[in-house]
Amino acid sequence: MTAKPQAPRPTPGPWRMALYSLRRNRSAMLSLSVLIAMMLACLLAPLYAHNVAHTDPFVSNVAGTVVLGGQETDIMQPNDNPLHLGLSPIGPTWRSTYLLGADSQGRDIAARLLYGGRNSLLISSCAAVLCLILATITGIAAGFFGGVVDTVLSRLMDIMWAVPVYLFAISLSIMTVSSGLRIGPFVIEANNLLIPIAIIALVYVPYAARPIRGRVIALRQAEFVVAARCLGIPRWRIVVQDILPNVATTLVVLGPLVMAMALLAESALSFLSIGVQAPAASWGTIIQDGEGLIYTRPMVAIAPGLAIVAVVLALNILGDGLRDALDVRDTSRAESP
Repeated sequence: MTAKPQAPRPTPGPWRMALYSLRRNRSAMLSLSVLIAMMLACLLAPLYAHNVAHTDPFVSNVAGTVVLGGQETDIMQPNDNPLHLGLSPIGPTWRSTYLLGADSQGRDIAARLLYGGRNSLLISSCAAVLCLILATITGIAAGFFGGVVDTVLSRLMDIMWAVPVYLFAISLSIMTVSSGLRIGPFVIEANNLLIPIAIIALVYVPYAARPIRGRVIALRQAEFVVAARCLGIPRWRIVVQDILPNVATTLVVLGPLVMAMALLAESALSFLSIGVQAPAASWGTIIQDGEGLIYTRPMVAIAPGLAIVAVVLALNILGDGLRDALDVRDTSRAESP
């Protein structure tokens, strides 16, 4: 009996090939692991605060004590100057309680770092998603329809591009930090996280809309789009079925990069007291808390700074890995181990 010929294996799709290429990129996978670990640690902030550190990171504890080495130690201790004037919070104990020390109000820095990370990562990720949605709408409208629509949207993006990002964000934050934001009958309070999310997303729209617009202009001249137009297919269906799927790779690559920029912007606004408002915390507000302790208890400012550096670096490396995996034109990068 003759053996039946085996059916040829189906060719893997472009997304599966990109995923395979990304999994071979050790730097990108390490960065992804760091991001997942940071997110999980921040999500477990209540568990750490109540079951490990046994403290409330949002309650002042200047008169409290902590047991170290079997001895009861004051959280606020005399300064090391010759006259011993003033008080400084306890430094890192490298134990479960006050692992990284305390701030000027006697609050556990490690617990506040995890709680602050929840707000910082939430704001930056939501701002990145909202920014990409607005940029996709703007870029597709400008690139696909062209003409007057392209001219108006492009000039509007140029105006926003001309204003420095942080100056633009600070101006919008100052307008909303005192009285909140009113949209018709709806009022968003100043301490609502939706305000920094909307502000950060808005200021970075031009940075994401331009590459999307360029990609759409190239797709508009492609043969399959021209053929669809000749067949009389409605424009909205061409956008949904032909343009948007081909722009998805650009959005995936832009996602981590926009999130990294949003995290830096959120930290800067919170450091200036026009981002996350008390009693909530973020990495920017914790750095502000440690500004006055930089010479005596530098860990208060160093710990959130290192967290920001780690997340931003991991996002940038992950973005480079996604670009290498999805950019089919650069075969030398896609085939490298």
